[in-house]
Amino acid sequence: MCERQTNAGLTGVPEVLFVCVHNAGRSQMAAGLLTKLAAGRVHVRTAGADPAEEINPAAVKAMGEVGVDLSREFPKPLTDEFVRAADAVITMGCGDACPIYPGKRYEDWELEDPAGKDLETVRRIRDEIEQRVRDLLGELAPDAT
Repeated sequence: MCERQTNAGLTGVPEVLFVCVHNAGRSQMAAGLLTKLAAGRVHVRTAGADPAEEINPAAVKAMGEVGVDLSREFPKPLTDEFVRAADAVITMGCGDACPIYPGKRYEDWELEDPAGKDLETVRRIRDEIEQRVRDLLGELAPDAT
């Protein structure tokens, strides 16, 4: 049997990849929240099947309100290497764009897309993402919660 080469297998730190279509809203918010809450106990990456030019300004503002600075982040393309390195791949509305590898944990989080939404709606999406991130963190690194 072939052993998978993941971040947790190499370093002991689980790696999570958040993927959405444009990597400009949901995945960036989830990554920022997990990075903050995990405090180094989880490695986090984001990617998009069709990356946008910039992060959604409403997402940047909503995240700033909870102490997460996304102002220096940028949308990144989805690569096979990102998926191969991940222990958990969390997709958010990207359909079949994400490659599937055996032995990976995959979850699809059905979340409203914050693109073009008002700040109040983006805050609600952020709060829903935060609850899911807390649950995920409790499973991946129970000592971090």
